[in-house]
Amino acid sequence: MPDTSKLLWTPTELFKENTNLHHYLDWLRTKRSLDFANYDELWVWSTTEVADFWESLWDYFSIISHSPYSKVLDYEQMPEVSWFPGSTLNYAEHIFRNATEDHPAILFQSERQKLTSISWASLKEKTAQLADYFKSLGVEAGDCIVAYLPNIPEATIGFLAANSLGAIWSSCSPDFGAQSVIDRFQQIQPKVLITVDGYFYRGKEYDQRAVVSKLVKSIQSLEKVIYIPYLNKENELDQDLKSITWTTAVTGRSTQLSFVPVPFDHPIWVLYSSGTTGQPKAITHSHGGVLLEHLKYLAFHNDVHPGERFFWFSTTGWMMWNFVQAALLRGATIVLYDGSPGYPNLDVLWRMADKAKVQHFGTSAPYLVACMKRGLQPGKKHNLRSLRSIGSTGAPLP
Repeated sequence: MPDTSKLLWTPTELFKENTNLHHYLDWLRTKRSLDFANYDELWVWSTTEVADFWESLWDYFSIISHSPYSKVLDYEQMPEVSWFPGSTLNYAEHIFRNATEDHPAILFQSERQKLTSISWASLKEKTAQLADYFKSLGVEAGDCIVAYLPNIPEATIGFLAANSLGAIWSSCSPDFGAQSVIDRFQQIQPKVLITVDGYFYRGKEYDQRAVVSKLVKSIQSLEKVIYIPYLNKENELDQDLKSITWTTAVTGRSTQLSFVPVPFDHPIWVLYSSGTTGQPKAITHSHGGVLLEHLKYLAFHNDVHPGERFFWFSTTGWMMWNFVQAALLRGATIVLYDGSPGYPNLDVLWRMADKAKVQHFGTSAPYLVACMKRGLQPGKKHNLRSLRSIGSTGAPLP
């Protein structure tokens, strides 16, 4: 038996009954005649009856498929295994089915911008406009679109627009040097680059236009550069970089958003290893695999509910940025922050959590350790009654 003498918190029965996991157990009992006494029994079933478990998630989350699957699991040995062969779907379609006027889609704050709100209607309109521009460039399913962007709403819009077309997404944050980005993006031969002129960090400006110029000249597959003057609206890129401003690209475009169905195992995005042992290794995730995994994790492990605010401090070069987008699948509001978590002081993210009424707060273990060493007591200084979970990733938390 585990030692429970140091438990910090135990959920009430009412809390348990309102969780997504409890609802799923009730659903299994009603729809599948499966009755599990506790989490451990459910876990054993999920790992021994693998096909049945994942098919139950397909049905429970009402996956939108434009063609039926022939079976759940074909050939169970890696790497030849195939999931839901025959099915076609679209990740972004599952996000926008949650569009509502009841709460925003995005809350955004940066070192120089106060907390602002973006509605679901606005997110859908901007995504449709950018997707229409991508189509005018000849972007099709399987083409790669890359981004050299901070953690700003335009990055989310870029991903959703690319995803709606079945294009493959990949991103790096603008603090990456030129060669680090080239080593990553060159591997996947992108067609379009979305970039900024630079970024802000700890109150300082970092002009990256020279880096952008080097990227474009080094990655021969690029056909177009979409440029966001993030540092200064007067900044321009070199005229020979085949660039167009974000505003020009989307102005006057169609606002009708449609979704291209792709096979379950179609690539959704490319992540990369750190590159500490040589060339960064490209890591490809599948459209359907990520969809089911994200729905499972956000619903059952994070217990995210529609309308809740979900925050995880990240840059676009870290996989947690991709994970944050997944909260939209649950109808939650994603909270984005661009800048240093320690500027002007370590209290900045807790102040934002208070103002945004964040339910789920994610960060790195080193940040939490730094807060502890400084003696911060955010729960006493701020109103964090909305907070339901705190998560950390990336390093051990002592």
